[in-house]
Formats: sequence, C-alpha cells, structure tokens
Amino acid sequence: MNNIGLGCENFSIAVYIANKPNMPEYQQLTNIMPLSSHEISAINTDCGNGWRKVFNVYAKLLYALDTSYFNYSSNEATWQTYRESFLLQTNSRTALLFSAPQPLTNKDSLHIICGKTYANHLIATKQLSVDLTWLDSEFAIDKQNNLIVCPYFDYRQLSNIKIEKLVGLLASLK
Repeated sequence: MNNIGLGCENFSIAVYIANKPNMPEYQQLTNIMPLSSHEISAINTDCGNGWRKVFNVYAKLLYALDTSYFNYSSNEATWQTYRESFLLQTNSRTALLFSAPQPLTNKDSLHIICGKTYANHLIATKQLSVDLTWLDSEFAIDKQNNLIVCPYFDYRQLSNIKIEKLVGLLASLK
C-alpha cells in the first residue's frame, strides 16, 4: 500500500487528514503528488475556506518549529510566503496524506493525525496500530512511532496556543 496525498515522497513531516480537496485531479491519486507553485491558491479558490484553514495552519505550524531541528522558516520571510512557495512541493520534506499511516518504521519522520475522531476511526478499523498516550482530551502521542494526534487543522480547533503545544510535542520527538 502506498502513501496517497500531496507533497514530497521523502517527507520528514506528514499530516494525515480524513478528506481530500473536492477537485477531480485529487480524487484518483495513487501516490504522493507534489503541488506546483500557486496550486494551494487554486485549491483554496475551488474548495473554499476549509482548505484555506488547513494549509494556513500547516504553514503556521512549520514556521513556528524550532529552527535547530527544523529549517522550514529559513526558506521564506513569512509563513504566508512559505505556504505559497514551498509547502507540499517537490523537496519540501512535507506531506498531506489522505491514506492511513503506513507502518511507521522511518524514525526520522514525524506523523500528525488531524483530529481525535479520525485517529479513533483508523484504530477501530485496524488501519493503524499504535500505543497512544492521551495527554488531554485533544492531544495524544506515541513516542515510539513519532506520532501525534492533535485537533483538526482549523483556527478554532487548533488555535495559535494549541499550535504552540503541538510545536512542543514535535520538538520532544526530536
């Protein structure tokens, strides 16, 4: 089984999400497809504010990471320009995956599942076998598999304060 989604096949950070953009070119994906410049803008235009929030939160998260472990913020002056110029593109080392996490054997990659409901679904349907430690009602971690469950990538669910919490959890895995 392949990873299916958007971004770089050689990712160091993968975000797993239950849905995909409602555009024909993304419905039949069978692998990871890098986005081209301005493709995020096209998805936002065609698919609405929900996808804008996902991409914005993803870029804000990467931009907030400690540069001694992650160099994403060194690519551009702001998270907005990073989002448009690098996020989910070839050699970005980032992925947004619509498939369930594959066996988590690559200890160099970090895995983030968007939403407790999606994580519980993956576990209940035996698409994911992990040993989660719930830190509170929204965040869980499996340090052995470099996996974190967090709120969905939306401003209300994953606010700036919660992004900072996620940043700390990701740093703890390095």
